[in-house]
Amino acid sequence: MTPEKLKEILQKGEGIEVEFKTSHFELSKDAFESICAFLNRRGGYLLLGIKNDGTVEGVIEGCVKDIINNIVTSANNPQKLSPPFYLSAQVIEFEGKKVIYVYVPESSQVHSTNGKIFDRNEDGDFDITRQTEQVTQLYLRKQATYSENRIYPYLKLSDFKQELFSRVRTLAKNERADHPWQDLSDEELLRSAGLFKHDHQTGKDGYTLAAVLLLGKDEVIQSVLPHHKTDAILRVENVDRYDDRDDIRTNLIESYDRLMAFVRKHLPDKFYQEGDQRVSLRDRIFREVVGNLLIHREFANAFPAKFIIEKDRVLAENWNRPHDGGVIDPANFSPYPKNPVIAKFFKEIGRVDELGSGVRNTFKYCGIYTPGTKPEFIEEDVFRTIIPLKAEEDKEAVSASNWDEVRTKVRRKFGEKFGGSSENEEDYGRIAEEIRKTYGRNTEEIMAWMLLKPEITMEEVAQRINRSQSTVEKTIKKLREDEILERVGSTKAGYWKINL
Repeated sequence: MTPEKLKEILQKGEGIEVEFKTSHFELSKDAFESICAFLNRRGGYLLLGIKNDGTVEGVIEGCVKDIINNIVTSANNPQKLSPPFYLSAQVIEFEGKKVIYVYVPESSQVHSTNGKIFDRNEDGDFDITRQTEQVTQLYLRKQATYSENRIYPYLKLSDFKQELFSRVRTLAKNERADHPWQDLSDEELLRSAGLFKHDHQTGKDGYTLAAVLLLGKDEVIQSVLPHHKTDAILRVENVDRYDDRDDIRTNLIESYDRLMAFVRKHLPDKFYQEGDQRVSLRDRIFREVVGNLLIHREFANAFPAKFIIEKDRVLAENWNRPHDGGVIDPANFSPYPKNPVIAKFFKEIGRVDELGSGVRNTFKYCGIYTPGTKPEFIEEDVFRTIIPLKAEEDKEAVSASNWDEVRTKVRRKFGEKFGGSSENEEDYGRIAEEIRKTYGRNTEEIMAWMLLKPEITMEEVAQRINRSQSTVEKTIKKLREDEILERVGSTKAGYWKINL
């Protein structure tokens, strides 16, 4: 949330989707009543450090971390919030004060806090625990709104793929060594994951559509949902039909594996240094795209989900239940879970991160994977994700006839400094080794980009060579200290001059 967005909320005041809490030095005792009510109704914003009249008093700086930890821990504690729900909190600087912001999405389940069920209206949170009719209506509304909650009372444990239970336990253990699924039977695992529910209309109990889609046998999925499929298509040379295709009609866990295999088969990888760790940019981006395609679709609609690799872009699309319309702005959007139970299951096995992080991560890594580009997320009846594979800019760099020739020019410039000629094969190799030892192994690539594009910034260089900005800055600092390199003009408007 931006300060501008917060200012807009403050002007409107509290309402059915906004709650202020003072919380100077600790989390307000009734904060989870609001969280519970938001989950049960249609989501909302919880803002800590603000009085009921909208006056910003702020949270004491030394208490911010403890309050955030309390929110995250309590939200995952079934004795505090049942069923648990993953929440994250952010800190906003506003008028010199710290405000803690928690976006609480609408949940597909009915939640209680400290044994009480809360709902929300314009006047705030109210306890409906003993209001049998209201509780029943709440359950029915959730079931009608979220197709993942549809109950199939005649499904049996034998309708699920037994080998998948072992697999999800292993994946969950990789995320958390003491994950509780390790000690549960298959039936207990399904129940603890919210995949077994009570139908308040018929009075029957049963496994849900989410359970079938996550762990069901293929024939059971096709019986329950005949139209379910994900179409993976490569359309580069034969644009009228396809070059390769995978018609995926299986559970969501194995669908994820097949889509990622399709990605690895047809898209190049680029490695990027993030801190001390090398990461795969391709996997970071398409893990998010594939996860979103699988878990945030409206399964009741027969529109087939598609993942299409084209010459200059990747397009993913699935039927949607839009919350807001149009292009998503990563700096100012409220994540909305389409299938919260399925999304939570995927989070437990490490296939997705916290709600909303997928959009932000895709924007972060896309510009490094294909410099000069940005992904698009378009939320309409059909949700579309577009990942560009070619940059529209930087024609000078793209048209460089020979990258090796540019790097040879760099070594030629260093030849005199280290003694020898880059024309001599032995000297050529020695000069290259001296450059790496003295200034760092990425020096040639960094300076080659400065020859191609003198106005390039350090941030852009880091993106081009798939290294962290700190690594690039360290190398450039050494080159400037030795007066080999200088920046003429400002950081943004200037250019690099190589003094060799």
